[in-house]
Amino acid sequence: MAAGFKVAEPLEYHRSFLKENCRPDGRELSEFRTTTLNIGSITTADGSALVKVGNTTVICGIKAELTNPIVEAPGKGYIVPNVDLPPLCSSRFRPGPPAEQAQAASQFIADVIESSEVIQTEDLCIERGKLCWVLYCDMMCLDYDGNVLDACIIALLAALKNTQLPEVTISTETSKPEVNLEKRHGLHIHRHPVGASFCVFDDSILIVDPTAEEESLSTAQLTVVTDDEDRLCVVHKPGGTSLSGEKLQECISRATARQREIQKLIDKVIHSVKTAQ
Repeated sequence: MAAGFKVAEPLEYHRSFLKENCRPDGRELSEFRTTTLNIGSITTADGSALVKVGNTTVICGIKAELTNPIVEAPGKGYIVPNVDLPPLCSSRFRPGPPAEQAQAASQFIADVIESSEVIQTEDLCIERGKLCWVLYCDMMCLDYDGNVLDACIIALLAALKNTQLPEVTISTETSKPEVNLEKRHGLHIHRHPVGASFCVFDDSILIVDPTAEEESLSTAQLTVVTDDEDRLCVVHKPGGTSLSGEKLQECISRATARQREIQKLIDKVIHSVKTAQ
């Protein structure tokens, strides 16, 4: 009976739970799904991380390449994020060029990188005007069950913290870069941005960390990104119904708490990997 109701009237089915302040998967409205993290799983990358938020699974690999700085910023390197939502992660995505959602996600991650200053791009410069690092950060969703943005940010942050760059010197004789793969060093992570995503039901009920089904039934979605100094980095709200200032404040304080939880998780995983080595 419940299964038939769920298929025939998915919104009413969800409302029947929301009335009782819970959700079909048993979570409270402000409860995140279990989040797990693995780092260093892609041996061919300079840094990598695999994140699961409930069933939503995102892997991030970082490849560093040497290049010339751009003319407008001779003393900086740069970071190029890309989010891939392939057909294998959900039947909603089709083969072919990246769909709008993947492009929007890539742009969102680029905004987070820039506004949070997770890495100061000056740190990626090796010789002003001549040589710098570019970090290609590829995030691929392996299983899509809602809230892919939060998972992407966690995967990116953990992969950046796992990244080891080889030492590069510029030869005085040939003026060419010499790369020492034996000597590697980590990146200086300047800030730790973490996102918290919300869905709005019936213009007023706020739920956190939505599943794909909850996303499809909601009247609005919102992602709030804060850092380890409680600074607000990005508020991303692609259309939908408006939110009161009070509700927005509620989202921001939940995002701040989430930031601490995730930073603890990342530090714990990195520490356990170091101890194992």
